Amino acid sequence: MVTVKLSSKFQVVIPRSVRVRLGLRPGMKLQVIEYQGRVEFVPVRKPGELKGFLGKIDTEIPRGDDRL
Repeated sequence: MVTVKLSSKFQVVIPRSVRVRLGLRPGMKLQVIEYQGRVEFVPVRKPGELKGFLGKIDTEIPRGDDRL
């Protein structure tokens, strides 16, 4: 776990190790969420970047005999 300090302008620096691991780049937008007393930053991704991130999902649904 890495600790950062909140500046007098309420800014924080995201440590390099975290930026690299998450693929954050300058100019990226982050969604800020307050959740159960903590602040979370979630990268806003373009729809094209999400293509294939779930891998192969089994889309077969067992059907009853009365279904086509």
